[in-house]
Amino acid sequence: MQKNKKFGRRNFLLGAASSIAIGSAFSTPAISKNIRRLNMVTTWPKNLPGLGTSPERIALRVKEATEGKLEIKVFSAGELVPAFGAFDAASSGLADMYNGAEYYWQGKNIGFNFFTAVPFGMTANELNAWIDHGGGQELWNELTKDFNVISFQSANTGVQMGGWFNKEIKNLEDLNGLKIRMPGLGGEVLRKVGAAAVAIPGGEIFSSLKSGAIDATEWVGPWNDLSLAFYQAAKFYYWPGFHEPGAGLATGINLDTWNSFSKSEQSIIRQILAFENNFTLAEFNHHNSIALETLINKHNVQMRTFSPEIMQSLKKLSDEVLEDVSTRTEISKRIFLSFKDSMTRLKEWSSKSEQAYMKARG
Repeated sequence: MQKNKKFGRRNFLLGAASSIAIGSAFSTPAISKNIRRLNMVTTWPKNLPGLGTSPERIALRVKEATEGKLEIKVFSAGELVPAFGAFDAASSGLADMYNGAEYYWQGKNIGFNFFTAVPFGMTANELNAWIDHGGGQELWNELTKDFNVISFQSANTGVQMGGWFNKEIKNLEDLNGLKIRMPGLGGEVLRKVGAAAVAIPGGEIFSSLKSGAIDATEWVGPWNDLSLAFYQAAKFYYWPGFHEPGAGLATGINLDTWNSFSKSEQSIIRQILAFENNFTLAEFNHHNSIALETLINKHNVQMRTFSPEIMQSLKKLSDEVLEDVSTRTEISKRIFLSFKDSMTRLKEWSSKSEQAYMKARG
């Protein structure tokens, strides 16, 4: 953690010498002529479709909505701090905010996973319902305040794919011994079947897959997977993903910075993040459908499905992992119970609404 802080401060000071706009102190937002300049660090590669462009869109909308009074400069992974150093940068005040996936911070508290995705957990619509109306946001606030951060939903990728493999997975035993890029609790499930699950930033996945440093990877879905050319490094593309049925992404804000905003500024930021959350879900659904056609028809990607037996086994192991999570800390237990209670009701409603309709539609 200390290493990340030094990295961010050193690089900022070097950059500040040639850029007055960034300001004279990384930990303090620059204020001049009634313009407040803020820094956002992200976990995403620069200009990555959806994930990388969403923070830039947030920054633009905040500037427009505040008539230029709040300016956010976005730094991609590695530009100021490493991808997985984003949370610490915002927590410590080295940056004003971060944009990333909450399950990257599971080493701080396992409860963070529930605000991105958990295996066989909530879809995007269900996650929105729980966080916005079922008590999830209040529990999230309680979790993050100990780290001097407040976080909000700001994107969702929807259902993710099962991943890219260089061999066919015909039974659960075929996963044994594989080194697979899968963060979060999905990785915990894979470890139970003998796989070596690792967390690698998005910008490093292709080279790791190509070199054989990893045997397989999940990332997001066709749109992002096409942009990173995974089809050049792996033969088989599996669906569906069990690990992230509706991956929520977040923008976290240093709590001191957040409290320094006016009520109007807080309201503007919350509304923009909520809008972006819905906007990106539609964006991913649209572009995934197009990219899937491209992968199949242009790049001859071989699509494969996990067998029902594999999915049933992974479901059983996932339930065991989630039960274990619920016992690790007092706050993670309360998050788990709230999540589980909401999902039970939401599943029942979904079975009689959207799920039933889509089955009938065919």
